[in-house]
Amino acid sequence: MAEKNLTLVTEFLLIAFTECPEWGLPLFLLFLLIYLITLLGNLGMIILIHMDRRLHTPMYFFLSHLSITDICYSSVTVPQMLAVLFKHGAALSYTRCAAQFFLFTFFGSIDCYLLALMAYDRYVAVCQPLLYVTIITKEACLCFVAGAFVAGLFCALVRTVSAFTLSFCGANEIDFVFCDLPPLLKLACGDTHTQEVVIIVFTIFVIPACMTVILVSYLFIIIAILKIPSAGGRAKTFSTCASHLTAVSLFFGTLIFMYLRDNSGQFSEEDRVVSVFYTTVIPMLNPLIYSLRNKEVKEALRKFLSQLKWS
Repeated sequence: MAEKNLTLVTEFLLIAFTECPEWGLPLFLLFLLIYLITLLGNLGMIILIHMDRRLHTPMYFFLSHLSITDICYSSVTVPQMLAVLFKHGAALSYTRCAAQFFLFTFFGSIDCYLLALMAYDRYVAVCQPLLYVTIITKEACLCFVAGAFVAGLFCALVRTVSAFTLSFCGANEIDFVFCDLPPLLKLACGDTHTQEVVIIVFTIFVIPACMTVILVSYLFIIIAILKIPSAGGRAKTFSTCASHLTAVSLFFGTLIFMYLRDNSGQFSEEDRVVSVFYTTVIPMLNPLIYSLRNKEVKEALRKFLSQLKWS
């Protein structure tokens, strides 16, 4: 028995949703539709920003990179989820699981940093409008985005190395849709305290740090908006931030639920539902949020569609 318990795991079995095989095909079709909408919506946003000169501003520069990241972020997990649903389970090698965890963390971290940068951009636009063109320059935008990618790479490396220095022995079934931290911790054997501390510490450099930038930025934005004498002026100024605030609330709300609460290595049905939401639904919603709630994007889309009509 001791030898059996110490047998190291060389592959993981993803078995999410397999307890109800009759739901396999409907869920497969649903997530496939969501994934296609995600790809088309984000690609459409990138093309729209590239083609319309009115959208060649720092805010939309960050938004185009957010769309690129959302495509990658979703593509790391959703095809694997579709394979699990189609085959009623899927085997994933130890190396592929580690690669998926790294890429998911990498693109997820970049999403967090980009949302924080967009909040800072809105802060400068509302609170320092006369200095906006000198602070948020093209060179500064490139440096900000490059910094987001470097920081995301560093956090992904540290979290992946920390997670996969754990020993996995015995059970290898993951009742989840991809290799994420909570289900991996549940399968780990031996003392995981050191790795958990390292992972939590470096998580602080992503979620709370980005949330602090966002909250402080919007605190100053709200103060500036309240100083505007006319109600129409206040509404117009706030409308420029509404789309970003909606996206931030959805994304960080689900991440907080998953990673910044004390789950003590436990994993529940709620975790699985929330993980599906932030890996599949949110990347699909982002382009819809920015297109439906943003006047400039709607005008650019209307112009683009009219050009297609008359071409």
